[in-house]
Amino acid sequence: MLMPRLIHKLTLLFLFLSLTTATITQQFKEAPQFYNSPDCHSIDQDGRDSEHAVHVAMTLDTAYIRGSMAAVLSVLQHTSCPQNIAFHFVASASANTSLLRATISSSFPYLNFRVYTFDDSSVSRLISTSIRSALDCPLNYARSYLANIIPLCVRRVVYLDSDLVLVDDIAKLAATPLGEQSVLAAPEYCNANFTSYFTPTFWSNPSLSLTFADRKPCYFNTGVMVIDLDRWREGDYTTKIEEWMELQKRIRIYELGSLPPFMLVFAGDIVPVDHRWNQHGLGGDNFKGLCRDLHPGPASLLHWSGKGKPWARLDANRPCPLDALWAPYDLLQTPFALDC
Repeated sequence: MLMPRLIHKLTLLFLFLSLTTATITQQFKEAPQFYNSPDCHSIDQDGRDSEHAVHVAMTLDTAYIRGSMAAVLSVLQHTSCPQNIAFHFVASASANTSLLRATISSSFPYLNFRVYTFDDSSVSRLISTSIRSALDCPLNYARSYLANIIPLCVRRVVYLDSDLVLVDDIAKLAATPLGEQSVLAAPEYCNANFTSYFTPTFWSNPSLSLTFADRKPCYFNTGVMVIDLDRWREGDYTTKIEEWMELQKRIRIYELGSLPPFMLVFAGDIVPVDHRWNQHGLGGDNFKGLCRDLHPGPASLLHWSGKGKPWARLDANRPCPLDALWAPYDLLQTPFALDC
């Protein structure tokens, strides 16, 4: 038992050192400035107190900043009211937040955004090893703490992963009705094998197997969510997620990283969103990252969840066909780019 624990601690230490020592060696172009259409409501400069502002939360780190930049550009390019978008970036407390902030400002000098620090130690002690080491990064769990990080005046937020682009107006997604009680909304995938996300130990336990007894749970991807932060705070859902993570440390009840605790708390109780808002899995599975096709139906958001990331495959000259849909949003300054 000591050896797996030692390996896990060393893995977390490596991830921590990678974050603290990493620098942004890439250079990014300045994005065009986008303006509101005439029918957009005006908002306060910071947008925090306006009902017409759309608040977007994302994590930010050196490893995925190229993806983050593309995601931001896609949001601004496809919304009717880009000046009404307020971005809330969450970075590890061990990261160089000044450098991250400067990188965003350089490419988006007009952007309404703030960078918050996330205390890695608040969650590191709860993380269990998963099927892919990248999923064990503490910053992956920051989405569970947004209600504690983002100011109280922000009542609703759209959470986005960094490996996606939008091709539709994010305001439509942000306006998803949450009803009288629901805390979050996301596309559900009820055809997926829900039981496979938890171990036989979980399903064979008489008490744990009743977790979903009063619900009709379906898989949902936590990379795209609309969250009512007021209701999250009132229900203290961060604590509920942490309780499942604490149990996981004692009993192996799932294999994936931050997704299963979300499903244990929310699956069956979320507002379903049209699948067009998360065409996920374009990065392949968690092992090989092979190419995949789009799911049937329209697409408003393309999500390269899985091992394969479009920027990595493009750099390696081994792109998948759908990576060409991500490339137009890539702000990377190449050595051969010329300013015209």
